[in-house]
Amino acid sequence: MILPVTGMSLPVVKTLADCADFSKTVSPFIPQLQTLTQQLLHPTTDSESLKSLYLSTNPLISGFALSLFLAPIFLVVSEFNKNYSQVDRCWSILPTLYNAHFTIWAHLNGLPTQRLDNVLAFSCLWSLRLTFNYWRKGGYSIGSEDYRWEVLREKIPPSLFFVFNVLFISLAQSVLLFSITTPTYVLLLASRLTGNPMTTVDLVFSGGMIALVLLEFFADNQQWNYQSAKKQYQKTAKVPPNYEREDLDRGFIVTGLFSLSRHPNFAAEQTIWVLLYQWCCYETLTFWNWTFFGAMSYLILFQASTWFTELVSSGKYPEYAEYQQLVGKFLPKLTGHGVGELRRRAVVKRDANAAAGKKS
Repeated sequence: MILPVTGMSLPVVKTLADCADFSKTVSPFIPQLQTLTQQLLHPTTDSESLKSLYLSTNPLISGFALSLFLAPIFLVVSEFNKNYSQVDRCWSILPTLYNAHFTIWAHLNGLPTQRLDNVLAFSCLWSLRLTFNYWRKGGYSIGSEDYRWEVLREKIPPSLFFVFNVLFISLAQSVLLFSITTPTYVLLLASRLTGNPMTTVDLVFSGGMIALVLLEFFADNQQWNYQSAKKQYQKTAKVPPNYEREDLDRGFIVTGLFSLSRHPNFAAEQTIWVLLYQWCCYETLTFWNWTFFGAMSYLILFQASTWFTELVSSGKYPEYAEYQQLVGKFLPKLTGHGVGELRRRAVVKRDANAAAGKKS
């Protein structure tokens, strides 16, 4: 028999600023983490007891507990299969699962949920876009693995890579996917004080995040179409319609959104979770709060991941260094010739090679 968790499941807050105060909204509930573990060690088929446990546990604590629970599963599966993309396969699902958890918990407890419903709607679109793109690239195929893990394994001794898997791949990434959704918990608390009405600013935040998902979708499609055209060109030696030979010979896309940013989808992805964080700051009338940890950690991860991706690309594509000089990593450069200069150089190089061929 599962006993109810003692204590209140939500903090008593009197002001909006209190909703973003770690000492008032998180610290008092940390002991519930241990209590929750003890309760779950007593298996039960009593659905009412499980529901009571769920509702009487602070939703931030139960969400965090799930992220910790998943970490050893990721570790065991990755080491057993020697495939380290287990978290990658869940990347597009877990943040929406956590946002759904906060929203469902609020609904079951009779709390105002309009803002949470909007966060969940955005999150579902975010998951659909990322899951679809990961699927069509073969991410869910048996044996599929992010190429960067293989490159990294070649540079790190097996014993150190195992430690890296324990601390970062399996644990840190699992907790990170939960932490980027913690602003939703703050929105939940703030809604208790402000009620359900959505303001114009709320609509701007939610609409802005949806717009960024659409931007990611267009960037994904441009990348996918280019890679498909490149494979066709390499197979048939014929240039597909709407593409230039120089662009396909280069090996990486520099057109469309990629003429403005080397990683437009990465730029949008980081901005999305910063916007969610800013939304909870706006609702609580604070300049910053503890949920900053999730957004900042996400930015750091993408900075490191992008650096490593470009390191690999620079070694693979001779012209990538020029592309880095001419086009901004995330934001467009305000000065310079941009990607037009890169394409001009490619034409000059092609004409020079053609002229040299005629002379020989």
